[in-house]
Amino acid sequence: MSFSSSPLTPDQQKIQAAHKALEFIEDGQILGLGTGSTVHHFLTALGQRVQQGLRVRGVPTSQATAVYARQLGIPLLSNEELWDIDVAIDGADQIDPHLNLIKGGGGALLREKIVAKAARQFMVIVDQAKQVARLGLPFPLPVEIVPFGWPTTQRHLENLGWPSPLRQKAGQPFLTDNGNYILDLHIPDIAEPSALESSLKQIPGVVECGLFLMMASLVITGTNDGPMLTRAS
Repeated sequence: MSFSSSPLTPDQQKIQAAHKALEFIEDGQILGLGTGSTVHHFLTALGQRVQQGLRVRGVPTSQATAVYARQLGIPLLSNEELWDIDVAIDGADQIDPHLNLIKGGGGALLREKIVAKAARQFMVIVDQAKQVARLGLPFPLPVEIVPFGWPTTQRHLENLGWPSPLRQKAGQPFLTDNGNYILDLHIPDIAEPSALESSLKQIPGVVECGLFLMMASLVITGTNDGPMLTRAS
């Protein structure tokens, strides 16, 4: 697809990255299908290819993705199957020069990480604004926690030194597809993401965090100059 010479909007960059990602999809593959606005564009393009005869099956990372994929006629595997995923395709909220990610802005971080880890390749599609020198604010780090005793879990997290407000929707706690809550950690600068991930997972009540470290195989970034590809070293 082509755009005018004027600067692309973030949404146009997302569409560009999504269409480039489709070039890496092969007939017969099992795909991990992420969640979010960029993946929505990818699903739209993938659905058109499926209508034209491309044979793929998907593993959705959220109920929203599952609903849209079914609308497009993309066959899906069940949650009870043992997945043999060729490529997982997902977006990111932030990505640093080492291809470490923050994910979970849409609340699907646990299922996204399960699917990404199960895939032979993890392909990330983003607009240029998601590229940052270092992870951290202005984007908070999502942490999925069990509802039981959540204020105590929140206190443990805040004792690490950062505000960790409970994510809400329409005045009520935001619920993930797994029935859990999310605390959004306001960390200005994540200098040591691996150490932070380890510390978070040692806190009782924490299910998963939105740090995706050393997982991405390929990052496709939409830019004004065309899609930029960055492969893991």
